[in-house]
Amino acid sequence: MELRQLRYFVRVVELGSMGRAAADLGVVTSALSQQISRLEGELATRLLQRTSAGVVPTDAGLAFLHQAQLALRHAQDAVHAAQQARLSGHASVGLAPSTSGILGVPFIEAMQARYPGVRLRLVESLSGNLASMLNARQLDIAVLFETSAARRWSMLPLLDERLFVMGLPSLVGMPTARRVRLGQLADLPLILPSGSHGLRAIAEEIFNRSRYQPRIVLEVDGLAALMDAVRAGVGATLQPGAAMARVPEGLLHRAEVLDRGARRRNVLASLSDDELAPAALAARVVLADVARELVRAGRWPGATLHEN
Repeated sequence: MELRQLRYFVRVVELGSMGRAAADLGVVTSALSQQISRLEGELATRLLQRTSAGVVPTDAGLAFLHQAQLALRHAQDAVHAAQQARLSGHASVGLAPSTSGILGVPFIEAMQARYPGVRLRLVESLSGNLASMLNARQLDIAVLFETSAARRWSMLPLLDERLFVMGLPSLVGMPTARRVRLGQLADLPLILPSGSHGLRAIAEEIFNRSRYQPRIVLEVDGLAALMDAVRAGVGATLQPGAAMARVPEGLLHRAEVLDRGARRRNVLASLSDDELAPAALAARVVLADVARELVRAGRWPGATLHEN
């Protein structure tokens, strides 16, 4: 099997036509068709199916496509590394909004300092969306919350975050202490993510265990908009300390929740090692190092490193 065959196959699938792919690649259609046939012969399976609308991949072709794209990307990264005599290539990393506020810039700076030849792509989205992107191989690495591992993922428990009640000091019912139990919140108006959000599931479990009946006045599924509402005095919220990273210091009061289970686990997830290019493997190490450094330096509020 040759890289040329992989490149030909991927281009045919992308363009949906042998003729268009041949023209794009600068080869005659018969030569392209012959290379695809040889590839199918080596694999002993049909990869492409001809239809009246053009050429489409079979189920085997779709499965092969993802691996072919990875192989071509790794080969290109190897070429760049050899040409530049240093680590190069691409790494795509996903962070949730609260995590990004703490970890994003320090991670970017560390990557630029250690591996200036690596081009980084940073994606900010909800943990569930990041997990889906990992499954689709649209990301190399992501920091996820309390997720069950897909078998092809590499998983590393990274740190735990305590949860806090956050709100304006002037908000009626807002506690003044630095640590509270939910039973002390009485009728404090709360702004929380909706039921589809992972943090809401954690919150509901704490509420049920503590027999606390929350007074939820608003549901918001975006951290920026949620914290804007908290800053406007609509209500308080229950979030990890990292959620205050982009809030001006001193604007909101933060009280750590002492109830059992009031924490969120951060897991460093990535594609399996044999699927990751050298640039992505390096980015994973840097991401873990920077996260640990931030916790040890006290710059990640309420975070403790995982024991293992």
